[in-house]
Amino acid sequence: MTNPLDKIAAIRLSSVLLPLSTPVSDAKVLTGRQRPMTEVAFLFAEITTEGGHEGLGFCYSKRAGGPGQYAHARELAPELLGEDANDIARLWEKLAWAGASVGRGGLAVQAIAAFDIALWDLKARRAGLPLAKLLGAHRDSVRCYNTSGGFLHAPIEQVLENASAALERGIGGVKIKVGQPDTRADLARVRAVRVHLGDDVPLMVDANQQWDRPAAARMGRALEEYGLVWIEEPLDAHDHAGHAALAAALDTPIATGEMLTSVAEHAELIRAGGADILQPDAPRVGGITPFLRLAALAEHHRLQLAPHFAMEIHLHLAAAYGLEPWVEHFEWLEPLFEERLEIRDGRMLVPDRPGLGLTLSDRAAGWTVDSRTFGV
Repeated sequence: MTNPLDKIAAIRLSSVLLPLSTPVSDAKVLTGRQRPMTEVAFLFAEITTEGGHEGLGFCYSKRAGGPGQYAHARELAPELLGEDANDIARLWEKLAWAGASVGRGGLAVQAIAAFDIALWDLKARRAGLPLAKLLGAHRDSVRCYNTSGGFLHAPIEQVLENASAALERGIGGVKIKVGQPDTRADLARVRAVRVHLGDDVPLMVDANQQWDRPAAARMGRALEEYGLVWIEEPLDAHDHAGHAALAAALDTPIATGEMLTSVAEHAELIRAGGADILQPDAPRVGGITPFLRLAALAEHHRLQLAPHFAMEIHLHLAAAYGLEPWVEHFEWLEPLFEERLEIRDGRMLVPDRPGLGLTLSDRAAGWTVDSRTFGV
C-alpha cells in the first residue's frame, strides 16, 4: 500500500545553459565534423512528495539536443504526479511507454534520466544515506583521472601545465585527446605528456571515434610503448566488431561506450567483446535504473568500468561497482552546485551527504532559460 506522503506532489523542470570559459575542441572539431563547444545544456528535474521529501536529477546535451530533452520532459512530467516515488523501476517503464513512439534510446530516454536520477536522489535523501551507500557501496572512494585539461584546443605546453595541476590537486591520472588529422602530431603529444609525467602516472588517450580500422591498428601498435591505461573510442562508437578486433590484437585495453544510449546497445557491445573497459553514461542511457542493469551485465563479464562525464552522479555508481573502477574528473559542472567533491591521494571521495549530496547554486538560476512546474 502506498503511503499518501510518498506520492509525488510537484515537479519542477529547468532548462539551463552552462557557458564554458573557453571554447573546447577535440578531434571531431579538428577533422571538421563538429564545431567547438561553448556551452552545455542541462535539464534539471526537482521532485517533491506530499510528505515534503525532495530529489534532484539532471541530464545534459553537448551542442544540440537540449531543447528537445526539455520539451520531451514537459510531455512526460504529468505522468508522475500522484505516483509513489518509491516505485522507481515501474515509473521508468511508465515513462518509457509514454514516449514509446520516439524510441527506447537517445533523447527519448535521456529526458527520463532527469526524473529517474531525481527519484533515486530522493530515496537516498529520505533514507539519510549517500546514494552509493543506498545502492550498496564496495568502497568509500574511487580512482579518478582528469580529462578537461587535455583537449586539443590547448597547446601542448598548456596540457603539461594542466596535467601537473591535476596531480597537485590529488587527481590520480591524466587523459589527453588524440585523433588529429596528422597522427604524427598525436604521437608527439602523447610522448611529451608521458615524459612529463614519468612512467608511474596513469595515462589514457581518447580518439573520439576519429580513426578507421587500419589507422586505429597502426596507432594502437605505436602507442603500446607508452604504457597507457586505455585507448578510448578509437573507432566509430557502433563498430563493435572493429573494437573487438583491436581489443584482441593490442596489449593496451580498449575503452568505449559513452556514446551508446541504451542498455540494449551496451549489451551488443559486450556480446561482441568490443570493450575491455566499459564507459556508460547514466544520463545518456536513461538514468540510474538502466545504468544498474548494464553495470550488472558488465560485472558478470568481468569488465572494468569507467563511467563517462558527470562525476557528480557517477562517483556514487562507480563506488557501488564490484570491480575497482575509475571516475572521470571534469570541473565544468562545479558552478551549477553549492557543494564540491573532495579528491585525495588519486581518489575521489564519496560525500557523506544524503543522496547525490547536491543543491543547485544561485548561478544555476541565472543560467536558466526556461522552467515549468507541474502539480502543487
